[in-house]
Amino acid sequence: MNWLVWLGLAVVIAAVAAVTGIKPKGTRPVSHSRMMGMGRLALLAIVIILVYVAFRAHAGG
Repeated sequence: MNWLVWLGLAVVIAAVAAVTGIKPKGTRPVSHSRMMGMGRLALLAIVIILVYVAFRAHAGG
């Protein structure tokens, strides 16, 4: 596999871990904090922008 595939896989895993709030044992809980909420909001905004750009590229506009 190409290095870009591995990088994409790492990004997807990190995004899933960030959205679900998965954490190692013995660490502080941050899944319900305001900072995590803002991070999720920023991630959602980035996804919406990328979907829009992909749609525009597919539509030819």
